[in-house]
Amino acid sequence: MSSDSQPSFIEATVDDDQLPSSPSELDSLPSSPTTSSLVADSDDGEETDAEREWKESLQQLELLLTMVVVPYMGKYFGRKCAYWGWAKFMQWKYPVEIVVTSGRSFKGAGAIEAAAAL
Repeated sequence: MSSDSQPSFIEATVDDDQLPSSPSELDSLPSSPTTSSLVADSDDGEETDAEREWKESLQQLELLLTMVVVPYMGKYFGRKCAYWGWAKFMQWKYPVEIVVTSGRSFKGAGAIEAAAAL
């Protein structure tokens, strides 16, 4: 520590040209927050019932998609891809042509088989 007689803190100096020159400039500055800003600040901290219900409905929709729709669609398209791949393999291995006579019944049977195990 030095034995100087100067204080160890820094003093801020304010120039006279930075201060407001007239009292009307001081009066124009807000002295306290307005009531509308107080209401807006209190709304930021709390969730309203509508926001809470919206988040719950989004969560329910996400659960529906992840637990029901995505597995069902994956199973359906997976079997469809497997049938297509198996048909291509069988055509390559054995020169037999496979013809689906009714596309609607083929798709319906695939959907029923996919839903049967759920």
